[in-house]
Amino acid sequence: MNIEKNYDGKDLTILVENQIDTVTAPDFENEINDEMGKFDSLVLDFKNLEYISSAGLRVLIATQKKLKPQGIAFSIINTSDSIKEILSVSGLDNILNIQ
Repeated sequence: MNIEKNYDGKDLTILVENQIDTVTAPDFENEINDEMGKFDSLVLDFKNLEYISSAGLRVLIATQKKLKPQGIAFSIINTSDSIKEILSVSGLDNILNIQ
């Protein structure tokens, strides 16, 4: 997994590449948590994400739970068809803002 963080003012976009699995999910979560309090909106760009496991899905849910009460916008963009299917089958497409 590779991560690239880009700020545009107080808007943070995180580009995630390769895969988020059981091994990489804790690092992914730590990368997001390290930025908490520094942004007003968070966008996860999955254009180069090939796979996400249930551990990665858990990170998405945990992130949503942290940001929603604070009124911080959270969205996921550029998902491939296979990632969209995983999010749909898991029901997360009804919970998360996926564009």
